[in-house]
Amino acid sequence: MANKHYPVQFKADAVALYRSRPGATIASIADDLGVNRETLRSWVRLDDERRGVSPRPTRAVSATGEPAGAVEQENAELRRRVRELEEERDILRKAARYFAGGDALVNRFQFVADHQARYGVKRLCQILNIARSSFYYWKATAPDRAARDAADAALAARIRGVHARHDGTYGAPRVTAELHDRGERVNRKKVARVMRRYRIQGLRLRRRVTTTITDPAATKAPDLIGRDFTAARVNERYVGDITYLPVGERGFLYLATVIDLHSRRLAGWAIADHMRTELVIDALAAAERTRSSLAGAIMHTDHGAQYTSKAFAAACAAAGVRQSMSAVGSSADNALAESFNATFKRETLQGRRSFGDERDARLTSFRWLHRYNTVRRHSRLGQQSPNAYENSTRTTSVTLAPAAY
Repeated sequence: MANKHYPVQFKADAVALYRSRPGATIASIADDLGVNRETLRSWVRLDDERRGVSPRPTRAVSATGEPAGAVEQENAELRRRVRELEEERDILRKAARYFAGGDALVNRFQFVADHQARYGVKRLCQILNIARSSFYYWKATAPDRAARDAADAALAARIRGVHARHDGTYGAPRVTAELHDRGERVNRKKVARVMRRYRIQGLRLRRRVTTTITDPAATKAPDLIGRDFTAARVNERYVGDITYLPVGERGFLYLATVIDLHSRRLAGWAIADHMRTELVIDALAAAERTRSSLAGAIMHTDHGAQYTSKAFAAACAAAGVRQSMSAVGSSADNALAESFNATFKRETLQGRRSFGDERDARLTSFRWLHRYNTVRRHSRLGQQSPNAYENSTRTTSVTLAPAAY
C-alpha cells in the first residue's frame, strides 16, 4: 500500500525536482516518485503560498500522457501540412490546362511565369519539378524566342504561298528550292521544321495499282535498260507506261506517257477512253514531234498487250526506235514510269477517289502534265524542272506539242 505520510524533506525535494525541470509535468514527476498526482500538485501549491508567489500553472497532459503543448504543436504542424497539400492540389489543377499540347517543359515555365506573383517561383518550381535556374534562363531569353517566332511566322506565310502555287503538292525539299530561286537563303531542315509547326504538308505517296495486261503469245523484246534509268544525253532512252484515271463512280480514262531518262522530261503523252494500241502509238507520235526525230533511241516498256502488239512494233520501227521490255510481272524493271504515274495521280486527285467527270479529268491532267515539264521541280534534277534542266545542260529544248487525247 502506498505511503500516505511523507517526510518534509521528501516533499521539498519532490517540489524542487518539479521546478528544476521546465518541460516536465506534475503527472510525469508524480509517476516517477510513486506519488499521487493530486498530492504532488497540492505540495507545489503550498510551496507557492509559503513563498508568497502566484500559483504556478501546472502543465497539462493529453490522454496519451504527452504534454498538451506538444500535442498542440503537432496539430498545428498537421494543419499546416494539410494547407500545403490543398494548395499543391489547386496549383496542379490550374497547371493541367497548360499541359494540353505543345512543349511540356515550356508550358511549365509559362505557368510559373503566370502565377509567380501569387505562389512564388520557388514553390511553383518545386511542385512542377523544374529547376529555378532553367526557369530564369527561359524568362531571360524570351525576347530572342519572340523574334524567332516572328521570323517563323513570316517564313510560314512565304511557304504557304509556294505551297498554294503548286496546288499543295510540294514538300520541304521542293519548297526550299523554290525559295532559293527567289533569292532566299534558307535551310531545308528549317523549312521542314516550320512546315511541321504550322501543319503545312505536301502530298505523300499512296499504294500503286498495277493495270498491265500481258499477252503470253506476243513477241517479247530484250531488256536494254537493266533497271538503269539514266541516259547520258537527251533523246537517247525513254520509258513508257499506261495508267488509268478514275472518273465518277465507274468510268475510266487512260493516260499513256513517254519520258526521257536524261532530263525526266515528258516528251509525249496521250489520253483516251480506251486502252487500245492506238493510245500508246499516239503517245509515241507526240514524243517524235517534240524531239523532231527519235531515230536510234530506246523505248523501254512493260509487257502490256499494247506494247507487245505488232502495230506498236511497226510504229517503233517507223520512228527508228529500238524496243526494250522489262521482265514479266516486275514493276521494278519499269520503276521510273511507275513512280511518275503514282506522282501524277497523287497530285491531281489529292485524296479524292476519282475525278468529277471526264472534262475535269482531261483539264486537270492537261494542266499538270504541262506544269510537270515547265514548273514542277524534280529531286533527281537538283530541284529543277525538266525543261530548265535541259536548258542548263545546253540541250535544245523543244516545246511539247499538244498530244491527241
